Amino acid sequence: MIVCVCHRVSDRAIAAAVHGGCRTFEQLQVELGVATRCGACRGCARETFERHAGGGCGSCGVAAHAPIAGRIAAAVA
Repeated sequence: MIVCVCHRVSDRAIAAAVHGGCRTFEQLQVELGVATRCGACRGCARETFERHAGGGCGSCGVAAHAPIAGRIAAAVA
């Protein structure tokens, strides 16, 4: 689903950014441009970000994702 029409940012792109290490909504805005033009998507974008960043990931069921380096280190240990 497209969350930000102005920058064509999807919910999957937001999830990928979080899984890739994006930890704040402000960082997400810098990386993807979401909610930086007209602002109409701000609520949906923030909700999508928070769902993936800490409130549980709807796509994979993991409660919260560690940065990729942490996941690799944990898998090797």
